[in-house]
Order: sequence, then structure tokens, then C-alpha cells
Amino acid sequence: MGQGGSGTKGLGGIFRDITGMDDQGRRGSDAVDSADEGDDTSDRPEWAGQPGGKDGSGGGQPSNAGSTKGDLFGDLWVILRDENGVPILTDEGFVQPLDAEGNTIELDEEGKPVDETLTLEVELGRLNVGRAPSKVLQTRADEVIDVLNSATDVSTDAAGRLVLTVDGEEKTIDSPLENLAIYVALLTQGTIPGVSDLPGDTYDFMVDGAYTQADLDASAAFLAAATDKTGVFTSDEIAYINTFLGISTTTVGDVTYSVIDYSDFSYDRSDAYDGVMATVLVEQDDGSFLAQDVDVFDTVFGDTDGVGVDVSASGSLDAYTLAADDARAVIEFIHEYAVPETLE
Repeated sequence: MGQGGSGTKGLGGIFRDITGMDDQGRRGSDAVDSADEGDDTSDRPEWAGQPGGKDGSGGGQPSNAGSTKGDLFGDLWVILRDENGVPILTDEGFVQPLDAEGNTIELDEEGKPVDETLTLEVELGRLNVGRAPSKVLQTRADEVIDVLNSATDVSTDAAGRLVLTVDGEEKTIDSPLENLAIYVALLTQGTIPGVSDLPGDTYDFMVDGAYTQADLDASAAFLAAATDKTGVFTSDEIAYINTFLGISTTTVGDVTYSVIDYSDFSYDRSDAYDGVMATVLVEQDDGSFLAQDVDVFDTVFGDTDGVGVDVSASGSLDAYTLAADDARAVIEFIHEYAVPETLE
């Protein structure tokens, strides 16, 4: 029943968890000022991470990460991790920051870098966590559940986001908050709570109530849809995100981290995108733009000759990060060259 970390709860509860709102629409104890209702487009989440290790030094997370997203945190650093993104701690129980060359940085007796200028900060980017009161979030959750339960057909777009057909019209779930909620739901519960069935059987794994490899495989696109469309995903960023979202977390000493198992995850770019088509605006020789179908593999991942460059990886958080970042690149491309509705 999922990787664990958020318990069994409805989508509205997950919305509240990832935004740090309580049932009265208030943030955590050390909250910062909230934004306008319904705003989920901030450039950086107001919860960001705290130096970890003993005495709060060294780029880990507090033991209550994932439950007080409204708290203000300090810097996050690139640290030494194993293949699943789990921090490799020093003998003293500190996380180990790395420099730009991947070398370990000397720590003092309190676990703080002797030369902090050598550390590399991890930017979590926008992450688009909504900052709306509980009643607004519950309404959003109800709307997502209604549209999923009302769909007569379900597919995915070029990036892997859900595309639903309701009353004969297609709708892509592109809201960052909604995609982040689906991401959390799949990795913690193995299902989208409140949705009993989806058309066909291709996406049954999203509503079967059991966490499987298919949930992890699909989740990369939902995470990609929840973050900045520009920039590049890093493994440290995803590891921190999972910890703050409370996905399969554990605590060793003063360091809390996510322990998602990526050992069976596999990704191949050509398998994922070669032959996948997207309708976008293409500039013509005369400078005008025309809606055309293009091959995502060649167009987004092409070399100087426009031929798609293949990469693959497996068995690690790095492999998952590659998949998530490729999905992010496709979403950026689709948005950049989207066909206006008047031309469709």
C-alpha cells in the first residue's frame, strides 16, 4: 500500500499537506505570510529545507520535514548520497557536503563545512505548491476527483501528463498543484484516492490501491509537471522534495531523508519519446508560424542535425532524475510552442 509517509487520506488532505495548510487554512507554527487564494505559481516554495546533521548543520532535513511546510528553512547543499539518494553519513552522523568537483568538503567538529564557500546550494525552484486556504484546496481536490471519475477516455500527452476526455472534450491535467498531489498519492498510497475506476485498463495501476513499479514509473511525469518548466532537475533536488513531502521517510540521528527504492526503475529516452508526436507552432521560412505535428524525440532531444540523441539509465535516483528532467523539457517545449485555441 504505497511507499508510506502520508498515510491513507483523500486528495484534499494531500493538497493540505503539500501546501502546509491546516484545516483552518493556516500555515505551520513559524509561518510566513500566505499569498492570494489559489496562487500556485510562486517561484520558490516558502518551505525550503534546513541544514541537517547534528546541531542542524550540513544540508539534511529536520525530523519533522514533511509536516510543517510553512516553516522557513535554511540552505540545502549537494551532499554525498547512495544510488537511491539516501545520504551517506560521516562516522559522526553528519551529512557530507560535496564541492563542484564532487569532492567531500572538510567538516569541523560540529559538522559544519570549514569553508562553506565550497558548498553547492540546491534550488528547489518553483515547485508550485499552492498557497490557498483549506476550503479552496478541498474544492480543487473535489474537482480533480470529479473530472477523473467522469472521464470517458484517458490517455497521456507527449510528456506523460494525464489527458481526460469529458463530455467529448479533452482536458490535460496541467495544474502544478494537481500534478504534485497525484505524484504524492501514487508514491504513498499507490492510488489516486476518491477515484474508483478509469476508462480502459491501461491506467488501472493508478486506482488499484496498491503501490507498484508502474506507479513509480508514471510518477516522474507528474513531478516534472509540478516544478519549473525551465532549469534542470537534479537528484539532490528530487531527494529533498521527497523528504519535504514526507514520502517514505526515515530518521537516523538528527537527519531525516526519503528512502524510495529506485533499484528496479529503468529509463530509455528513445523508448519513451521516439515516434511520440506533439502539435506545436513551427516557424516557416517566411517567418510565420504554422501548427504542425513534430516528433518529440528529434525536436526536443535532437543534435545539431535534428536527430534525437538517446540516453538511458537504470537502478538509481539518477535514472529517475533523467526521466523526470526529460519530461520537464518536453513540457517546456509544449508550452513554449503551444498552438493557441483559436488555431486549433
